[in-house]
Amino acid sequence: MPLHLEIVTPEDRVYDNTIDSVVLPAATGEMGILPGHIPVVAQLEAGELQVTTNGKTELLVVGRGFARVEGDAVSVLAESAINEEQIDEKAVEEAIARAEKALTEAGDSDPAEVERLEGLLRFTAAQLIVKRRKR
Repeated sequence: MPLHLEIVTPEDRVYDNTIDSVVLPAATGEMGILPGHIPVVAQLEAGELQVTTNGKTELLVVGRGFARVEGDAVSVLAESAINEEQIDEKAVEEAIARAEKALTEAGDSDPAEVERLEGLLRFTAAQLIVKRRKR
């Protein structure tokens, strides 16, 4: 009995497929989901999401968000998500540099902006980790 995984961001439906298992970057640590999992709602942190189908693992990077498991359906609602193949290492390095500079300039003046920039840094750093792991 397979799972159905759907990953949605504000911009697009990033993933929609039948899978065997998924490992989510939950706020409390990695959470593995197999068919027959109990219903759960979990907060996600920016990080690596592992999808296994027919013995092959596919990696995605998701931003902060939430996951809902009900029956054999897993729904991920995330600020952002990207498939490993779509990650441009040079662009990610540039984004990290811009975010670090903006974070330094923001200081403590705007807590919402600081939080947004920190989330962006976590998402881009996770992309870099996933992309460089294959070397």
